[in-house]
Amino acid sequence: MKNQRISRREFLGRSVVGAAGVALASRGVLGANERVRIALIGCGGRGRMVARGMIENGAEIACVCDLHEGRLASAADEMGKAQGRKPKTAKTIAQVLDSKDVDAVMIGLPDHWHGPASILACQAGKDVYVEKPHAHNIWEGRKMIEAARKYKRILQVGTQNRSAAYNKAAIEYIKSGKLGNIPLVKVYNLKPGGAFHLGDAGKAPAGFDWDAWLGAAPQRPYHQRIFGGGWHKFWDFSGGDMADDGIHQLDLAMMLMGDVGMPKAVSCSGGRVAHKGDDSEVPDLQVIAFDFDDFVMTFELSGYPKYMRKTTGTIRRNDEFPYWTQNATRIELYGSDLMMTVGRHGGGWQVTTSGGKVVEQMYGRVPDYDHQINFLECIKTRKRPNADVGILHDSCALVHLGNIAHRVGNKKLAFDPKAERFVDSDEANKLVKRQSRSKYEIPEQV
Repeated sequence: MKNQRISRREFLGRSVVGAAGVALASRGVLGANERVRIALIGCGGRGRMVARGMIENGAEIACVCDLHEGRLASAADEMGKAQGRKPKTAKTIAQVLDSKDVDAVMIGLPDHWHGPASILACQAGKDVYVEKPHAHNIWEGRKMIEAARKYKRILQVGTQNRSAAYNKAAIEYIKSGKLGNIPLVKVYNLKPGGAFHLGDAGKAPAGFDWDAWLGAAPQRPYHQRIFGGGWHKFWDFSGGDMADDGIHQLDLAMMLMGDVGMPKAVSCSGGRVAHKGDDSEVPDLQVIAFDFDDFVMTFELSGYPKYMRKTTGTIRRNDEFPYWTQNATRIELYGSDLMMTVGRHGGGWQVTTSGGKVVEQMYGRVPDYDHQINFLECIKTRKRPNADVGILHDSCALVHLGNIAHRVGNKKLAFDPKAERFVDSDEANKLVKRQSRSKYEIPEQV
């Protein structure tokens, strides 16, 4: 494939290829009081939630884009009511990227489209807020960094914990040395769940481009369950709940430990244990260990116990702590002197000693707005955002490393962080980069 830039009008019908030069933003650097004009690409529930937050923080949703005509129309109505002005609509990403009325994009597409759409937006001179996990695989994540740097774009990942005041305070407490040495970190994603069954395939909605929705993923017939969120259960589109939710805790744990880079080894146990024989490919039970130079980080995932719960909305908005034992998304740092337990998206943190005696604590608040404000400010200042793609690359890699260790047979694998390759495992290295359909392929040179 030639590494030449495509016309964005041809996008979704041709390859995702690189640009020969740097694209310029339509308005250059915005003034401090100028309103940022954002296009929402992918009008599902999460995308709309973030878009409404952007409006409340002073941005304008200038355009909404979705392949599904019904969702597109309802999103346009919703954004119009929220901001007093109905946004334009677009059926293809190409239409959005060609628009001079768009400064930035908010990408709320299924996971397998996060990387390709982000790269194309950077090439088009648009800044990017992309939902987590930002990349479908390790190689793709590296290409996203290259694109953001080459085209001098702001690329913020939607891992809001990096903008939370209580998490920054936790980091300062850890740096004080009061916990002592921290050889062990435990990260949890122990959530309830049930069996997954595809059921009837149904028929694609009128005018819906299923091939474009699939993108780089292998061709398969349309299925209403996959389109309706079931894509989370298949490797072609996602990394399971580790990628969907666990990335938040993993990234927060990396942040707390000082963003020390990728591990030198990974091992995994588990699989489809609680719901054997259903239609899901991804694990409902995973226990993963990451070996770093100075500590071990474990990650435990479940998709079955009814009594496990994420931090409630009430706790996220008030001065309350979760019942940690049955909090599904906590992080535990086992220092040599004290133990710290941290909640994500609010929930705060507590430091305890023997007998559960609390020696220090801080309540937390949901950091969504703070994260969005940081993105909007960085568009104007051109400073790198709190969850810059370069920082998130290592955190997202943990998702891929853990899943690869499972997919090759629950093995322990040595990994070279500098080369971003496994040591002596051709089978594992084949999963560092996906095999893409040619017309949606990201080239080596973005």
